[in-house]
Amino acid sequence: MEDNAEALARLITHEIGKPIKESRGEVQEVIDTCSFFLGEGRRLYGMTVPSEMPDKQLFTFRVPVGVAAIITAGNFPVAVPSWYLVPALLCGNAVVWKPAEYTPAIAEAFAQLILHAGIPVGTFQMVLADGPETFAGLERALDEGVVDKVGFTGSTVVGERLGELCGRHLQTPCLELGGKNPLVVMPDADLDLAVEGALFSGFGTAGQRCTSLGTAIVHRDVHDEFVDRFTKAVVEAPIGDPTRDVVYGPMIDQRFADRYEDWLELIRDHHHVHGSSALGRITRAAPREGFVGDDPEAGFFYHPTIVDGVRADDDLYRLETFGPIVGVASFDTFDEAIALANGHGYGLSSSIYTTNPLHAFRFRERVSAGMVSVNNSTSGAEAHLPFGGNGRSGNGSRQSGVWVLDQFTRWQAMNWDYSGRLQKAQMDVAELSADLTYRVRE
Repeated sequence: MEDNAEALARLITHEIGKPIKESRGEVQEVIDTCSFFLGEGRRLYGMTVPSEMPDKQLFTFRVPVGVAAIITAGNFPVAVPSWYLVPALLCGNAVVWKPAEYTPAIAEAFAQLILHAGIPVGTFQMVLADGPETFAGLERALDEGVVDKVGFTGSTVVGERLGELCGRHLQTPCLELGGKNPLVVMPDADLDLAVEGALFSGFGTAGQRCTSLGTAIVHRDVHDEFVDRFTKAVVEAPIGDPTRDVVYGPMIDQRFADRYEDWLELIRDHHHVHGSSALGRITRAAPREGFVGDDPEAGFFYHPTIVDGVRADDDLYRLETFGPIVGVASFDTFDEAIALANGHGYGLSSSIYTTNPLHAFRFRERVSAGMVSVNNSTSGAEAHLPFGGNGRSGNGSRQSGVWVLDQFTRWQAMNWDYSGRLQKAQMDVAELSADLTYRVRE
């Protein structure tokens, strides 16, 4: 991966339009994951446990689950797959990987890097297929008992169907689904820092991350100032050619562009729109001032959109919007902020900007998200920290770090009795004589 990092990063930018700096960061995430797990093969520890019986020992072991079927999305076409593939292979499993069908060149390059790394023949397979064909194939594989674990990164709707399918076979899949990630701005927050975090998490990768900022939840005392500064930052943000220094480039694929058009229809009369010179796709007829590049119609480029005045009864509040759109809501009390942070039912990532440790710890305690940032954006993962969500964002499974090992191993318990006779736990117990009437005299 290190020797092929730049070539792979450029391929990512070429195929899905991710800015080259982000593509390099994504490849570095794969390298970090590999580096972390290089040592974990020596630390798949079990435990030796004392028995309640004499002449008997108890042990626990981690054993591979078997064959893992891994299905991943294309917004992070190598980083997210590495979170599954590297630990799954390390733990002794065979893997069948189904990448996004709209990233075939990246998938082929990544698969070849894995195959050329010298792993045992037959332990890794890559197959390209569309969604319906993949579901049908997985259903058959589960019926025939040849898949022992399913990992999926994608939409909540598809995740629910896969969860039902796996449940029929008494399997627990690893589901990493969508998000409607809140960023709470307290009245004591550093507003410039909060704006910087909102810009990156809301509009990086054109908002096409599961950890993208959904709604900035801003205290009423600083709401207007935050919106003014956020709007200025978004208006000035360079957008366009992903081979240059831009905040974001085009949408990954036409399907995402078409779907994003639907989400723009969620804007209502009580909302106030900021962020660019137009709404929707950037074209010659609807230009973006300062667009980086020669031809905005060479890709699916979209205007960044801030929607102020979002309320809890808005579809824009409740639904994940996979694109460059960020909602802004207001609150008066901390309880209101928590209600807005949790009320949509997602629970992937979250953030709070505050200089008060009490606010930070109370937010951590009460937010439903599996990941919490304090004075940092909702986006950003490190290879040794657990990644995953709750509620509509996942089933509580975690990726990355040592926590992902629980997805690709099963615990096996063993007892070894060398007493030469049958000893029955909970029945063959020592009988001790006690005087429970004894009292200490003053």
